[in-house]
Amino acid sequence: MKKLILLGLMALALYSCAPQEQTPLDIAEYLSLADSAAIHPNAQQLDRLKGLVPEEAFQPAPDYTDRGYWKDFAKTDLGQYYLSQAAELIDKKPEVPISDEIYRRANREGNRGIYKPRYYRTMDRLEKYILAECMENQGRYLDPIVEHTQAILAMKSWLHPNHDDKDNTVLEGKRVSIDLGARKFALVLALADAVLTDQLPATLRQEIGTQLQWRITDSYLQSTKELEPESNKWIRSTSNWNSVCTSGTLFGIMVTSDSQEERLQAIGSAINSMRYYMSGFGDDGYCSEGTGYWSYGFGHYLYLAEILYDYTDGKIDLFTFDNPQKLRKVANFPETYQIHPGLYAPFSDGVTRVKSEHNFAYVMAAKYYGSQKPSYFQPDEAVQSIVLGADYQNYISDQAAEVSLPDHTYFDDYGIIISRGQQEQPLSIAIKAGHNAENHNHSDVGSYVIALGDQLPAGDIGAPSYTAGAFAPTNPARSSWGHPVPRIDGQLQSNGIEYAGQITMTEFGDQVDRAEMNLLPAYEVEGLQQLTRRMSNDKSGQGEIEIADSFVASRPLTFGTAIMTLGEYQIIDDSTVILTENGARLKAVVTAVGGEFNLSGEQVPVEHLREGAPAYRIGVDMVEPLTRGEFIVKYSPLSNID
Repeated sequence: MKKLILLGLMALALYSCAPQEQTPLDIAEYLSLADSAAIHPNAQQLDRLKGLVPEEAFQPAPDYTDRGYWKDFAKTDLGQYYLSQAAELIDKKPEVPISDEIYRRANREGNRGIYKPRYYRTMDRLEKYILAECMENQGRYLDPIVEHTQAILAMKSWLHPNHDDKDNTVLEGKRVSIDLGARKFALVLALADAVLTDQLPATLRQEIGTQLQWRITDSYLQSTKELEPESNKWIRSTSNWNSVCTSGTLFGIMVTSDSQEERLQAIGSAINSMRYYMSGFGDDGYCSEGTGYWSYGFGHYLYLAEILYDYTDGKIDLFTFDNPQKLRKVANFPETYQIHPGLYAPFSDGVTRVKSEHNFAYVMAAKYYGSQKPSYFQPDEAVQSIVLGADYQNYISDQAAEVSLPDHTYFDDYGIIISRGQQEQPLSIAIKAGHNAENHNHSDVGSYVIALGDQLPAGDIGAPSYTAGAFAPTNPARSSWGHPVPRIDGQLQSNGIEYAGQITMTEFGDQVDRAEMNLLPAYEVEGLQQLTRRMSNDKSGQGEIEIADSFVASRPLTFGTAIMTLGEYQIIDDSTVILTENGARLKAVVTAVGGEFNLSGEQVPVEHLREGAPAYRIGVDMVEPLTRGEFIVKYSPLSNID
């Protein structure tokens, strides 16, 4: 008996000494342990991460000595692209640091053109030199790599100047902060150190580590611990800033920090931070930032997910996070949000057509969520290439998938409806409720855009270009004045999450789609009792879309709405406007109930729009104040012979 007990104890001791298989992190449970709104992980959360995070730093790709890996990558189309680009650019000089005078001017004027191209050309070349050197292993890119690296290290500030405060305190060395530019400078330098290793001078590698420590690691962790509350406020952002800055920051820390404790804290903070980023999407998958920022922001989220998955052998899985169903809907957003194949509503700071060259997010969505495979892979950052390596070829296809869109799509969480005509030249509409605290907010509750085929002759004009004043709520393209929504008693919509639209009725059918929304909560107008917008899309014949706005008030109010266009317009008579964009022609006929009205056109006073200026606003206004009234605008296609 004693012998059996002894054997049992020995077996137990051997089992306890053997390495134990760690179970994957339950992210929902992990998040539930957080201290309220805290970003820095608490003791319980850190305990959950121990055993999942390796003792050694993250190696994002094999270093240059793994000739098999780099030769295989060199054989791919992407590898050949980097080789040809690096050879073409080999004699180029770094374009940083910029002068203090240019930095201060850019900060004061919001002028991105005098610095941003220099920043990104410098980083882009360095990325290509690094990958080309790893593929060739001949040493010919080492001098430009060292030169570009030293130039970046010599910069006083890695921030975009317009992201510094008005006193330029980062430039002055009074504080440190991370932004969309700083995180990339860090990422590229960390990449060079990780894959080129002893090919770089030892003193240079030491300086990379030193600068990333104070510019990135210390700054980030101090912010997550609330020690530097004025820097890195994006850690609680619901916009692309959070995912983009977090992915680059975490990459730099995971690759260059010798401290496992720092890496634990940074990873734990990033997971807590992504709770905020993911809350920026609707449960229906809607991205209020639009498809362009979906590609940028969600693409970096997927990059973050990939490096954490790789680093922890799949134990930390942000591809499912705490809501796999929502992640799948978010991943498929660009497919479901199309009005017409390749055409989108430019709500918020969205774009009507996504630039085709950069598509990392689309490739990753195809890999992890079964989305449509793109025909090629072109990442916007070289580091995105190496997490996939030659494997990316499994997630692209040279056979174009047929795009078949349903008659309608309803994002019921955010209140976005897309009603698609089925004519030979489809007449379609996207219309939104939403609220006025969305990312890149436009005070645009009730806005809509009308598509005729692949053109958008009427509706939302999109965002102002990012120059000084672009983000001011009074900017005509950002306020509700520059949107096809009502203006009551001379007042525009108010800003804040409580100023929202409410979809109160939907009816979708083969012949007609209808919706009704309550716009009253979006306005602060004394005496306004009801404000309703109705939409119908009659899909019979050539199609007809109707927008009807009605109000009731306890006192006489002025009442108006607007027809918006990025194309040409012609007021034909007292009630008819012809709208034309690239040959697509719409007739808008206005009728009113309760009083007489006027039509008056004017150019939107914004010189630079992301969709291209000029844009025009055709005001539709009652002549006299009323206690109740209604406007009905009917849009129908015109052929070229009408």
